[in-house]
Amino acid sequence: MSDSSSLYKQYQGNTYLFGSNAPYVEEMYESYLADPNSISDSWREYFDALQNTPGADGSLGRDIAHQPVINAFAERARQGHTQVVVASGADTELGRKRTAVQQLIAAYRNIGQRWADLDPLKRIPRPNIPELDPAFYGLTNADMETVFNTSNTFFGKESMPLRELLNALRETYTTTIGAEYMYITDQTEKRWWQEKLESARTNPRLNAEEKIHVLGRLTAAEGLERFLHTKYVGQKRFSLEGGESFIVAMDALINAAGENGVQEVVIGMAHRGRLNVLVNTLGKMPKDLFAEFEHTAPEDLPAGDVKYHQGFSSDVPTPGGPMHLTLAFNPSHLEIVNPVVEGSVRSRMDRRNDPHGQQVLPVVVHGDAAIAGQGVVQETLAMSQTRGYTTGGTVHFVINNQIGFTTSDPRDTRSTYYCTDVVKMIEAPVLHVNADDPEAVVLATQLALEYRMAFRRDVVVDIICFRKLGHNEQDTPALTQPLMYKKISQHPGTRKLYADKLVQQGVLQAEGPDEMAKAYRSAMEEGKHTVDPVLTNFKRQYAVDWSPYLNRKWTDEADTAIPLTEWKRLADRLTTLPEDVTPHQLVKKVYSDRAAMGRGEIPVDWGMGESMAFASLVASGYPIRLSGEDSGRGTFSHRHSVIHDQKREVYNEGVYIPLQNIAENQAPYYVIDSILSEEAVLGFEYGYASNDPHSLVIWEAQFGDFLNGAQVVVDQFIASGEVKWGRLNGLTMMLPHGYEGQGPEHSSARIERFMQLSADTNMQVVQPTTASQIFHLLRRQVVRPLRIPLVIFTPKSLLRNKDATSPISEFTEGTFRTVIGEQNSAIVANAAKVKRIIACSGKVYYDLVKKREELGGDDVAIIRVEQLYPFPHKAFAAEIKRYPNAKDIVWCQDEPQNQGAWFFVQHYIHENMLDGQKLGYAGRAASASPAVGYAHLHQEQQKALVAAAFAKLKGFVLTK
Repeated sequence: MSDSSSLYKQYQGNTYLFGSNAPYVEEMYESYLADPNSISDSWREYFDALQNTPGADGSLGRDIAHQPVINAFAERARQGHTQVVVASGADTELGRKRTAVQQLIAAYRNIGQRWADLDPLKRIPRPNIPELDPAFYGLTNADMETVFNTSNTFFGKESMPLRELLNALRETYTTTIGAEYMYITDQTEKRWWQEKLESARTNPRLNAEEKIHVLGRLTAAEGLERFLHTKYVGQKRFSLEGGESFIVAMDALINAAGENGVQEVVIGMAHRGRLNVLVNTLGKMPKDLFAEFEHTAPEDLPAGDVKYHQGFSSDVPTPGGPMHLTLAFNPSHLEIVNPVVEGSVRSRMDRRNDPHGQQVLPVVVHGDAAIAGQGVVQETLAMSQTRGYTTGGTVHFVINNQIGFTTSDPRDTRSTYYCTDVVKMIEAPVLHVNADDPEAVVLATQLALEYRMAFRRDVVVDIICFRKLGHNEQDTPALTQPLMYKKISQHPGTRKLYADKLVQQGVLQAEGPDEMAKAYRSAMEEGKHTVDPVLTNFKRQYAVDWSPYLNRKWTDEADTAIPLTEWKRLADRLTTLPEDVTPHQLVKKVYSDRAAMGRGEIPVDWGMGESMAFASLVASGYPIRLSGEDSGRGTFSHRHSVIHDQKREVYNEGVYIPLQNIAENQAPYYVIDSILSEEAVLGFEYGYASNDPHSLVIWEAQFGDFLNGAQVVVDQFIASGEVKWGRLNGLTMMLPHGYEGQGPEHSSARIERFMQLSADTNMQVVQPTTASQIFHLLRRQVVRPLRIPLVIFTPKSLLRNKDATSPISEFTEGTFRTVIGEQNSAIVANAAKVKRIIACSGKVYYDLVKKREELGGDDVAIIRVEQLYPFPHKAFAAEIKRYPNAKDIVWCQDEPQNQGAWFFVQHYIHENMLDGQKLGYAGRAASASPAVGYAHLHQEQQKALVAAAFAKLKGFVLTK
């Protein structure tokens, strides 16, 4: 750094008041507010002048915001005034040096981590960072013994010689922990980090017993991998070798969390190191893991999954009491488990009445390439501090093996300096730590947990390590990273380095580390627990009882009607608004009409039917959680669960929710307007429902088409979670679906995709067409002792279609009808005249009825299939048999032929046809797009497909 002095002159010619150096101005101002004499005369004079500048309200004084100070300096810089006028003589020089020292401190806090010793492989020399050299600020060797007041600028001592201060800065910010936190806006949080790091110089200070414990965890982590590597040669396990310090981190986290009152930890992670966590953190029996390698484990699931996707739970002791640990099941889609974990944690928090996450902790483990590359990471972070999705802060770990998947060049894996830079969007602090210093890993983890518990915000520990083997154990990484793997082949391993250190310190005898390794190997050979003790008989107070839903057998039946007296009571409570609430005139009209519906004066529409289902459930003790991008109002303004008072203008006030005021001891009703996300929000709600069988948990898409953005959650969790992992889940999805000429992105919720995924009664695919049907369907989902995902294709135009309304009698009697037969009494009475049966699902039914009225015939019966899967064979066959003389059956749908339900229901229909009957199709032609974008073309297609349902069969015809 020999040219630092000239660089400083260049620096003075510009400004240090922009970008990442702007926090320096804030720190200077903080010091000024605490003690004006703690800063140089030049800065003090300038801040004095600012204090005498009138504020927005015309007042003077020291209560001035920080941002205007920064803005004022930035404006000076733009005008070329980067030098502050100071007094002359000796005081001028002392003031300059005080300022330079503060600039040096700010530099280390802001960018010190870029010079830290973080890479175990030491592949790249430390960069030249002039801003970390005192000479950059005009400070020389002659200043090293000068004592500066640091009471308000650096934690630790009241004053220090420059030499001591420089050493303290380097110990704090450039050793094996590199801290990033200066972008945090909140001054309290920022000062917290400065105090924690600087007062301790980032020194772990473990005692001998604690150091031996750390070595034991490293020995276990390495021992498991080496045992598996020699016993099961060539089998995939996604080894943790090179990153064994992660097991040390998990151990430190769990113990610290227990000390802080946490009683449950939910962990989400992908493959890397997962088997090691199962055995060495959660206490899975090694013999059970070996059975999976040897393909002798019991195959008690229809499909099952590979061992490195499996979840697990256990109870372990901590200094604060028993801790329940859960490792979430996770597919190969890496970061997709993140929102699932968050939803699971929020469910547990709600069950415990723990709104701040004091008792439940989410932990998410990332890979370096995945955290930078997977969009669901950003979506999940965006939810972290919102009211409906916060979990009180997540502790994130990055197993940063510096190689991503198959490339080791950051230019190919990300566009940011650090792989963790995405977390800066929520100002989450990051502690980068060298995995070869396991004591530093312990300290970083403890600090992260302490911060999370204090501020209820996300925090990241980036464990920089390496990957000893390939992406999997069948890979040869030297093919593409020869230089990196030459370094790795020369690395003795973190356990060996740390063991040698402890022997050198006299903490262990020379033979101690080898004896620990042999003892662990012996435990492996015997298949014993490696986490001692695992609490096998511990009874958790908040455990969920899933037994009523196990060994389920499908049934369509459920008692979902409610008595008329209960209907009227609930309707009155639902529609009676407090006198001090002033709704919008349109909302007032909605609730006035609903009151009339409740009294039976007019038929019940969709919005009222849905609301009454919710009201009856919460009154009966079933909680409801409904979320989506516009769920409070409803995308199509049919719901109005949340009434915004038109006269109250105070932020976050003036909201009244009728469904939260149904009864004194009712169950909770939560309706949440989510962030603009499908994938993460749906994953969150799946996670919530997976831990709460008693609630009706609903995710509503703004348009059903937008589910495209969450297809991974559908494929990997909703459709297959039960057959892969045995995980029951009663999540309900509302997907607006209907062809009304609104184009290809506002028509189809992709019925065909759900039909293709349907098997083993894994989910329910339903398209109800009346208000009473949605009422019974929603109630059936929780009243019936089955927990199976429910996919509802909800309407748009039918929300206000009078033909889709229902009388009160359909709510106080009956149940959900999987098939709705012919409603025309004349046709029913003369069933023998019927020559054709049109089967359909959804909105097109009403178009078909209208067309039949135009034609004036009475020989066509129309059947609605309301439940597409599981297909209601019994009910459908009964309807077919009512018309023994019908020769033709036509399936009519709005969707293109290669979409919708046609290709799937044709087999079901054929199975139930009578001998001699023919099956044909009426609908749009096959198309690459879900719908046309031109309104006139849509209308032409709609008329043609409805007409085709009554015309002579053409094209493909299937005969019984």
